[in-house]
Amino acid sequence: MKFPEPLIKGRLIRRYKRFLADVRLPDGTEVTAHCPNTGSMLGCQPADARVWLSRSNNPARKLAYTWELVETGPGLLACVNTARPNAQAREAIEAGRIPELRGYLHCRPEVKYGDEKSRIDLLLSRHDSEPDAWVEVKNVTLNESGQGFFPDAVTTRGQKHLRELMAQAALGDRAVLFFVVNHTGIKTVRPADHIDKLYGQLLRQACNAGVEVVAYRADLGNSDGNPTGALALTERVPVILEA
Repeated sequence: MKFPEPLIKGRLIRRYKRFLADVRLPDGTEVTAHCPNTGSMLGCQPADARVWLSRSNNPARKLAYTWELVETGPGLLACVNTARPNAQAREAIEAGRIPELRGYLHCRPEVKYGDEKSRIDLLLSRHDSEPDAWVEVKNVTLNESGQGFFPDAVTTRGQKHLRELMAQAALGDRAVLFFVVNHTGIKTVRPADHIDKLYGQLLRQACNAGVEVVAYRADLGNSDGNPTGALALTERVPVILEA
């Protein structure tokens, strides 16, 4: 999976109102880009950071640019566009690169389910020997010395998703929490108990109730810390649940 067009580099001036970011392009032009991330983006918006934007040719769009990548430290890249992880996970699953989820013939996105009126990111079905798999995808970009943490802010929505997954597991289906690690510096993934203690408690409860947890890192950049244009999930990352 790759970005459809080459990305445009710039320098971050500021992010504001959650969905807006001012960026200085190499020629000195300042543009306002859409920031497709509702989270805190903790650690992903350092001042004057190198950033990369995509550009849309759709004349109906108010903002032509979308913020895609950021350099969070020397040679470290993160994908901040939270519209990407679902597609990254689906592409990897359908390509057979996720051993835990191979063998399903059908993959449907955004299926309604659960008592709390949720939508599952991906519903996998038609396996020869496995029950349907309900897959909830989460984007991990918070890096602390090589440890990835989720969430980066208190998430009542994420807590709800864990409850819904536990309910599906109780019905006999597979329930899977899929962490898409969109940061090249992250080596392990942990629940962010220091940010959302209840989420961490629910995640451990969900694992004990049969919810499966996997994490795979995206191939975002080369050894020089420059984007390759790729978004493919290439390497499994350990998930550590011990507090």
